[in-house]
Parts: sequence; structure tokens; C-alpha cells
Amino acid sequence: MSDPRILELCGLAERFREGCFEVDARIAGSDEVARLAGLLRDLGRSLHEGFEKVRLLTRLTEEINSGLLLDEVLDHIFDGFRPLIPYDRIGMSLLEDQGRKVRVRWERSDLAGPPFPENYQLPLAETSLGGLLTENRPRILNDLREYLLDRPGSEATRHLVEAGILSSLTCPLLARGHPVGFLFFSSCQPGVYREAHVDLFVQIAGQVSVILEKARLYQEIAELNHLKDRFLGVAAHDLRSPLAFLKGYLDLMREGDMGELSCAQAEAVEKMRATCRTMLALLNDLLSLNAIASGRVRMNPRPEDCRLLLQECAAIGVMLATRKGMSLVLEAPDELPMVVCDREKLAQALNNLVSNAIKFSHPGTTVTLRAGTGQGEIWFEVIDQGVGIPEHELGGLFSFLQRPSVRPTGGEMSTGLGLPIVRRILEAHGGTVRVSSEAGKGSTFTLLLPLEGCPRPGVMLG
Repeated sequence: MSDPRILELCGLAERFREGCFEVDARIAGSDEVARLAGLLRDLGRSLHEGFEKVRLLTRLTEEINSGLLLDEVLDHIFDGFRPLIPYDRIGMSLLEDQGRKVRVRWERSDLAGPPFPENYQLPLAETSLGGLLTENRPRILNDLREYLLDRPGSEATRHLVEAGILSSLTCPLLARGHPVGFLFFSSCQPGVYREAHVDLFVQIAGQVSVILEKARLYQEIAELNHLKDRFLGVAAHDLRSPLAFLKGYLDLMREGDMGELSCAQAEAVEKMRATCRTMLALLNDLLSLNAIASGRVRMNPRPEDCRLLLQECAAIGVMLATRKGMSLVLEAPDELPMVVCDREKLAQALNNLVSNAIKFSHPGTTVTLRAGTGQGEIWFEVIDQGVGIPEHELGGLFSFLQRPSVRPTGGEMSTGLGLPIVRRILEAHGGTVRVSSEAGKGSTFTLLLPLEGCPRPGVMLG
């Protein structure tokens, strides 16, 4: 007859296979079966702890990966990794100058002050970190005071010990097989980091390396984009003055203030004036978009009568449409709710859409300006019967300098910046802009604004 304890142990093994590691294998006796039960109990505890660590690491990795900027990602690491690793400080250093230097990029701690001066850096050859990159293994120092006695020339270790740090764990960071830096966990207690943790540290370092490299590259792109915006702003501003000066002289020539012009000269002056107008409009749009993107434009929201705002936009639109042999129709309820908005900015967005609708429509057609409310929002629509936009171009329509392939029907000037400006204005109001279009049949642009939760005074538009 088989030992019933064996059947119980088989049941425990089945539970292991199903992923349930919290088992109570307390079987009486002192023979081999009882010993096996004890080993299974210890194995289950070890597997459960390992499984929980992996699950926690996965969750933390997902949270960290949700960040975009490098400092944001590193703050996630500092706040979230305590259940896995004990530390009083976390620091990150990056390799620079083609791997010849290592610089402290970020550090955060529970200490009174950071151990290292700002932008602290050392030649990699003067440190003991180079070997870690070759081996791609974490280094554990359980007593930094003893380590400093053996290596009194270690400047970085001296900074740490003076700050009260007594043990450290250094993880090399590699992204796509290339070393990018180091992640340092430090504790004010000696002997905190045990060899048993090494495999876990290797796993953490591998996952964090890729996330940190992604965040670092994203931040570099963001900084370059900010630099690009500043350059555009300066260039546009510096170009606008001489163009306005040139246009002023051309106006004087056209009026005859600088002498009589021949027909050929008058025609040339008119073409130059038209070119100046086009370039000035482009520069003004660039300056407007750049000011919005850099956050230099402040919103001034107040309760506004949307019906009156629509009527004013329609009046401007009627003048533009009449010149082109078109019609503009306003369709809106007699009463619309007051909306908290920046009147000037919202009018700019609506006028941009109405102007575009007229530019991309043919004489004899109608542009309709509509408004209404529903689901806690007020909506405005500009509908035209124009050339329409190909479906594959709709996704990038509101992006910077993503101009559609269609062109104005009357040769009008179009900078391609009006729609990005509209999108930024609506986003600053907590709203959205949508478009539906069919090539050859026209387009409908819809602005949606929340009736509650509009921007507060002084909020930056950016």
C-alpha cells in the first residue's frame, strides 16, 4: 500500500505547476518523505518570493517606461524600487566624449545634500568603472570606508564616504549592446548588497538601460526642438523688419512718390509687393506659431457671447467670399451659451478656418459657418464645397509645415501654418479640432470646446 504522504506531495507539485507556490507541506515524521516535504515548502517559499519580485519588477518597468523625459523616468525609479533594493541614494552617470568621460547626470537621495558637485565628471580611465562595462556585471561594495583605505586616490569614493554612504551597488547600463553609463544604488548602512541579489540586479539594469536611453534620446530631441523654435523665432523676427522696410519703399514707388513708372516697372513693383506680402504673412505665422509653441502667449479667458463672435467672423468671411464670387452662410441658434475663452485667440482660429475654406473653394460655391451645443460642449463647424483633402493626408494636416497636396483655387497665398495654429489654440482651451473631407467634394472642420473647465487667466498657450 502506497504512503498517503506521497499522494499529498504529488498534489503540492501539481499546485506548483499551476503557479501556486504558497503551500503548507507540514508532513509529520523524520524520514525521507518528511524531509522532502520540508524541501518542497522551502522551494515554494523561494519560488513565491522570486515570482513576486518578477511581478513587481514588471509593474515598475511598465510605470517607468510610461515616462518620456529622463528626469521623470529617474524619479519613477527612485520612488518605486525600494521593495526590490534598499537604498538611500540613486545616481546615474552617462558616458560622454565618445566614452572617455563619465559625468553625473542625475542623483536623488534622502541625504542632507548630494555627494557630488553639480556636473561632476571624471575621465573614465581614472576610475574603476571601465572593467564593469567589459564584464557587464554589477559591482557590490559592502564597505566603502575599507575600499577607500585600499584606494585613497579614489576621488568619487571619498565624496560618497564624506556624505555618509557606506555601501554601493553599481550597475552598468548598455543600450543596443553599447555602454551608455552607470546606475548607482547607495546605502548609509554597510553590507546592504549581498551577492544573492546579483541576478536580480542584472535583470533590473538590463531593462532600465533601454528605458533610460529612450528617455535620454527623447529629451535631447525635445531640447533640440526647443532650440529650433528659438532659432525660428529670432530668424523670423529679424527678417520681418527689412521686409516691411522694403515693402514700404515699394508702396511709395507704386504711388508715384519716387517718380513716374513705366508699365513694365509698375508691373515689376506690383509683383515685388505681392511677394513681400506673402513673405510677411509667412513670417507672421511663423512668429505666431513659435510664440505659442514656446509658451510666450498668455491666455486671457473671459465669458464671451459666442453668437456675437460668430457674427463678427461671418462678416469678415462674407467680404472674403464676395471677392471670389462665393457665398458664406451663418447657421446658429438664436441663443448660445456664454463660453469662457480667449476671444482674440478663438476668433483667430475660426477666421483661419473660414479663410482656408474660401481659398480652397471654387467661385459659385457656399461656405457654411455653423454652431451648436451637446454633451457638455459647444461646437463650431466650417463646411465648404471645395477641392477636399486626400484621405491619406488628413493625419498630418495639423502638424507643423505638413501642407496638403491640394492648392488654393484662385492662386491665393497659403503658408501651411494656419492649421497648426488652430490646433494649438484649441488645445490651450482644453478643446479639440477635427476634420472630415473627401477629395473633390469639400471639407468640414469642427472645433469642440468644453462648456466647463476652460483655461484660467494667465495660462500659457503652448
